[in-house]
Amino acid sequence: MKKYRKEPQENVAFYNNPEKRAIIYQILALAAIFIFTYFILNNMFTNIEKRGINTGFDFLSSEAGFGILQSLIEYDESNSHGKVFIVGLLNTLLVSAIGIFFASIIGLLIGIGRLSKNFMVSKLCMIYVETFRNIPILLQILFWYNVVLASLPNPRQSFSYFDSIFLNNRGLYIPKPILESGFIAVIIAFILGLIACAYLVKWAKTKHDETGEEFPVVWTSLAILIVAPTLVFFVSGTPATLEYAELKGFNFKGGWTLIPELLALAFALSIYTATYIAEAVRAGIEAVPKGQKEAAHALGLKDHIILKKVVLPQALRVIIPPVINQYLNLTKNSSLATAIGYPELVTIFAGTSLNQVGQAIEIILMTMAVYLTISIVISLIMNYANEKMKIKER
Repeated sequence: MKKYRKEPQENVAFYNNPEKRAIIYQILALAAIFIFTYFILNNMFTNIEKRGINTGFDFLSSEAGFGILQSLIEYDESNSHGKVFIVGLLNTLLVSAIGIFFASIIGLLIGIGRLSKNFMVSKLCMIYVETFRNIPILLQILFWYNVVLASLPNPRQSFSYFDSIFLNNRGLYIPKPILESGFIAVIIAFILGLIACAYLVKWAKTKHDETGEEFPVVWTSLAILIVAPTLVFFVSGTPATLEYAELKGFNFKGGWTLIPELLALAFALSIYTATYIAEAVRAGIEAVPKGQKEAAHALGLKDHIILKKVVLPQALRVIIPPVINQYLNLTKNSSLATAIGYPELVTIFAGTSLNQVGQAIEIILMTMAVYLTISIVISLIMNYANEKMKIKER
């Protein structure tokens, strides 16, 4: 049988060598990208210079001259556009965090409910998903703001709860804690409680692996996180008081105010995003082989234990990847707040500040960089969780 001798790699022409050819193609692609980018930037700066448009970030130190409806930090009209940027960023993070929290809870419950054996529960969950998923998010924001919240009574006829929480068409008013210097001990107790809970989880997992015995980690952790700071709070002489909202004139003063724009935006984002999370949860649960559930039933486990210990841990591997996309979409959809005037980044920085200073390039690039950074951080966190949930192969 005739044998063919393989030619040495060094004798092969470079254009027939796949490794060298791949390197050449990558170099050419990078060169093309750099040339294209240089052309675009050069053209942009040339046009800017011809039109006499100011560039740079000096505008961030200039006075803003306008008020903001809601601010998590101290702000007034005399502050700079740089502080406007910070206020908008914090408001964006606030509504995104609220939306992600409630969308996750609602989506999990609705996703499980869709698979319920109860006919009414499963159909109501299906109606919820099909209704809110197929209505554009912008229309939902306008609906909750212009129809639902606008129909609430005025401040003098507010809905009152425990004479300390008030709801009206100006917003939701709740007590505001006023912290004193001794409250640092309560914060330290809470941090120590978190550390104790982390060790408790690790110990409970080791015990379960060795003996198979379950330990009530959730309830014990909640007890630690509540009891320890509470005891320190009273021992240190209650170093905090509550400031209640009071009706003065035509509106409430004092306390914390959740403005209608925030309520409408957070509610709409949560309700809308929860529909997609619910479908991801349903798909993840249905992806778990039926044999797993049947084996758990054969062992005599109750349905809620099977869901918690058998189904959801396996389903999370399917659930997490699409949920990452929904968290990113919720964060980016928060920019629709400009339709109702909620003072987030796009509304006050890429809107009001841009109209005043006119430096669109810098402001738009900063705004884009913020959303890109937030999205990357969320992706990194969720991808880390997804990596932890993967089946470890030997």
